[in-house]
Amino acid sequence: MVAVTSNENEFIFDILGSHKFWAFENKIKVPKNKIIRAYQSNDEFTFWIGWKMPGTQLPWVITAGTYIKNGKRNFWDVCNKKNAIIVELKDSYFHKLIIEVENPAMIMNLLNEK
Repeated sequence: MVAVTSNENEFIFDILGSHKFWAFENKIKVPKNKIIRAYQSNDEFTFWIGWKMPGTQLPWVITAGTYIKNGKRNFWDVCNKKNAIIVELKDSYFHKLIIEVENPAMIMNLLNEK
């Protein structure tokens, strides 16, 4: 699970609890002008999500960490895909953040308003 907060210039994505261990990451900071959009879609949830670089994938339990697919680096932290959102980024280390959040509608509004 990821908690999303913001300040004047950036969004902070805090990876919570033991997910820090599984995702090999504890915090991702993204400037507000690097966010293209945040949305929900099942299109990302395919059998092949990419090469783990590093990451953890336990089927039907957790997908977390960095994955490279089609030459693009994506960050995952998802246990329950019903609460997952996709944050599309530009000119950033990650192409997409596919993350589980507590309140998807509220976080998508926050990210899309900038």
